[in-house]
Amino acid sequence: MTATGEEHARALTGPWWWARRRSAVLDGSLALVSAVECGAEGIPFARDAGIPVSVGIVFGLIAGSVLLVRRKWPIAVVLVAIAITPAQMGFLMGIVGLYTLAAAELPRRIIVALAGMSLLGTMIVTFVRVRQDMARGDLTLGDWFVPFASITTSLGLTAPPVLLGLYVGARRRLMESLRERADSLERELQLLAERAEERAEWARNEERTRIAREMHDVVAHRVSLMVVHAAALQAVARKDPEKAVRNAALVGDMGRQALTELREMLGVLRAGDGAQRRAASVPLAAVGVAAAEAAAEEAVGDGPCLEELEELVGQSAAAGMVVDLSVEGEVRVYAAEVEQTAYRVVQEALTNVHKHAAGAKTYVRLAHRGAEIAMQVENEPPEPGSASAARLPSGGNGLVGMRERVVALGGVFVSGPTDAGGFRVSAVIPAA
Repeated sequence: MTATGEEHARALTGPWWWARRRSAVLDGSLALVSAVECGAEGIPFARDAGIPVSVGIVFGLIAGSVLLVRRKWPIAVVLVAIAITPAQMGFLMGIVGLYTLAAAELPRRIIVALAGMSLLGTMIVTFVRVRQDMARGDLTLGDWFVPFASITTSLGLTAPPVLLGLYVGARRRLMESLRERADSLERELQLLAERAEERAEWARNEERTRIAREMHDVVAHRVSLMVVHAAALQAVARKDPEKAVRNAALVGDMGRQALTELREMLGVLRAGDGAQRRAASVPLAAVGVAAAEAAAEEAVGDGPCLEELEELVGQSAAAGMVVDLSVEGEVRVYAAEVEQTAYRVVQEALTNVHKHAAGAKTYVRLAHRGAEIAMQVENEPPEPGSASAARLPSGGNGLVGMRERVVALGGVFVSGPTDAGGFRVSAVIPAA
């Protein structure tokens, strides 16, 4: 609710049918003045009617006090004012009653009918009184003055309060409409803000998942190869010093590559933090879109490609894995995210072979097709006792990460054991 709506709600503290206390005080004051006026006008009315003066005063007081209920029953007030018009009472009540009637939420036909009755009654009473005064000699004007006086008096007592009431009622309805529209707009803005928060949170979760997946791919593969080479280095250090030196050099190279890739990822994260600080002043509704766009842009940044696949296979071969790489179809360039995903699938599959099937012969197949690229990594059953030789831990996130990458690009991912006791990982990614 807007501030205007809250103030309006707090203002509803008046007694009975009044919205505010000051409205009750105003109506009470008007009713008191109207009762005094009608009571004073009841004295000549009682004399003309031949009734006791006290009865005329009481009648005037009761009739004038009806103005107290003008907000709840404006029609009754106008009818009473019309009824006592022949007694030349209730001029204030008639004016205020017509104003309240025109400003109320009533059908226009009722307002027009009652205003017409009041106009006609005032015109008739004025016409009769002016003719009586002229007959007694109190007025010496011509006959034209009688209809002129009756018409002008009736219009003067009827038209201004009705027009003013119509204007005030229209203005009041406009303000209520604007208040409701402001309340509705604020509710819509709150809903948009909540949706923007949800989108921003979704984008942050997606970005955290992507970063975790990249970290897993980089660290798990490089460190797994380093552990394999370290185990081989320990085994051949005394028997074959030259091979131990080569393994030590490979461990150093892989460590430097892992550090380089980690530094690149940390650099992207620092750049993203700076962008978030710069975006602190951006409206909340744009946070979700900006975060999603930033995640998409960073996801397709610099990264591995299919040209580095032979080097990846060579590193596994250097670690002692018997691996065979075959490429089918015409080699071509794909979108960056497609090549990165294909590379990461092969990389993670080879890492799993190092972890769970050390020494098993592995086949890596890559097929370039017309509208898609397919890859498959399949290993034979591991040698007995070799799976735990390097003691490589497993977090169980590799297959999940591969599936997420492939499905995000609209591809298909399948993994599972083979009939021969090995394991197969297959993925098909659309080329576009």
